[in-house]
Amino acid sequence: MNQLRRTFLKLTGAAGTLALAVGAGLLKTGEVLAATWNKAAFESQALADALKNLGAASPAESKDIVITAPDIAENGAVVPIAVTSKIPNTQSISIIAEKNPFPLTSTFDIANGGEGYVSIRLKIGQTSNVRALVKADGKFYTAAKEVKVTIGGCGG
Repeated sequence: MNQLRRTFLKLTGAAGTLALAVGAGLLKTGEVLAATWNKAAFESQALADALKNLGAASPAESKDIVITAPDIAENGAVVPIAVTSKIPNTQSISIIAEKNPFPLTSTFDIANGGEGYVSIRLKIGQTSNVRALVKADGKFYTAAKEVKVTIGGCGG
């Protein structure tokens, strides 16, 4: 059998199956699949506004939140950050770089019984505190660690 014809038939069959799945409502468009996000919190340009928009105007300091980050980041464009929450029933972990133009960098929802651990790489513009905000049982807790940036980052 001609290889081009075989490839065409495979692709046509796959496209037909996909069309049937969408028509039957088994697959949704990308807009529907996108998770809801807190636009106001991510667009906040001040730490206090970001915390307020997350619903955590005055979080309690906690030693049960461990932030693993370098003391000195040689390249601010790629700073590895890990946050571990030892607080029972952790529902979400948000990471905030206080002096970035938009401080709220990420928010992770933790499923029931999930491990309270996230790891990311951030772009940090200048030396600042990296703050972890943990929501557990409807209450907010926080911890911070200063990261010194030598080169790179948001500011160049």
